[in-house]
Amino acid sequence: MHLKQIQNFVMVVETGSIHAAARELGVSQPAVTKSIRSLETELHAQLLQRTPHGVVPTPAGRMFFARARVAQAELRKAEEELTQTGNDAAGTVAFGVGPVAAVLVAPQAVTRFHQQFRRARIRVVEGFLPVLLPLVRDGSLDFAIGPRVDSKPDPALAFRPLFREDFVVVARKGHPLRHSRSLAQLTGADWLSFGGSGVPNGPLDRAFSSAGLAVPRQVVQCDSYNIVVSVLATTDMLGIIARRMLTSPLARESLQEIAVAERPPMLTVGLFMRTDPPLTQLAAAMAKAVTVAARTLALAA
Repeated sequence: MHLKQIQNFVMVVETGSIHAAARELGVSQPAVTKSIRSLETELHAQLLQRTPHGVVPTPAGRMFFARARVAQAELRKAEEELTQTGNDAAGTVAFGVGPVAAVLVAPQAVTRFHQQFRRARIRVVEGFLPVLLPLVRDGSLDFAIGPRVDSKPDPALAFRPLFREDFVVVARKGHPLRHSRSLAQLTGADWLSFGGSGVPNGPLDRAFSSAGLAVPRQVVQCDSYNIVVSVLATTDMLGIIARRMLTSPLARESLQEIAVAERPPMLTVGLFMRTDPPLTQLAAAMAKAVTVAARTLALAA
């Protein structure tokens, strides 16, 4: 098995077409086809099949793709790491951030890192952990920052805590329910769920469940902090967001806390990274910058 075969196969799966893969790789279609067939012969399995919608992996191909993509990512990192020498490193670091980290941690961390590694390229992906963690597992991201909510952590991932975050119920300024003092008074309201149905055991579910109340109707499920603030500011929906996010200019001008007696459970925000292999020099430096920014945030609380 050769690296070129793996590269060709991964590109065909990602593009869904041998023609598109050949164009991206800068080779001929027959060369890609021959490479794939040689790989299938070596593995004694059919990896791809043609459909009316393009070329897709077979069940065996999907299993091989999951491993091949990780292997390709690690080889790329190894190649970059050999050229990373001190502050002159010119490789790439990629990490994912949840909404809290995107607003409160990432800007300071990126600034600190860039001052040290001027030639390095930085890729930041914003999203929630159900989207980010698979990208950490397959090597697309070096690490991700988010809250630990799963009671059964993935053994393939390590978690490094950074800070604790508490949550508050919020509404637009002047909301009719702004004087409510218990979650029970808010069960009939329409709610916006920050993170959508893909985030089990999130702040909204945890707040009502810990209070012994049924989770209220979630009219909107959203993955964007800016949209969350805009919708809450212009409707009578309620939401639960991290307390420190209320300090951002966007939220500070339009939202207010509803001071209910029940305090939503706190969450621990931290770094998720693969247990093996270790971070590259650049990824480790970015993780350190994130840690410093998070420590500053925690001390300012």
